Amino acid sequence: MLDTRPRYSKEEFAQRGDEIYERHIRPHLGVEQEGQFVAIDIDTSAYEVDGDEMTASDRLRSRYPEAQVWLRRVGSRYARRFGPRYRSEA
Repeated sequence: MLDTRPRYSKEEFAQRGDEIYERHIRPHLGVEQEGQFVAIDIDTSAYEVDGDEMTASDRLRSRYPEAQVWLRRVGSRYARRFGPRYRSEA
């Protein structure tokens, strides 16, 4: 049976995922991927890009069943946003 439980602290997980994205993935992405999700295996640096986060994650896990998946949205620091969104009144 595969063990997909987290193997890192939350801080290390995030740090590794962000570092791989910034250093190895972001330079290869274009404006056509803006807003799509990037699923990253923080152990192998393998990744998948898709408009649907589950599709990207599933494709990555089909290649690397024990992947430690970190998600980012292209053009954003986060995959999802929680809380209110303040809009400036123009």
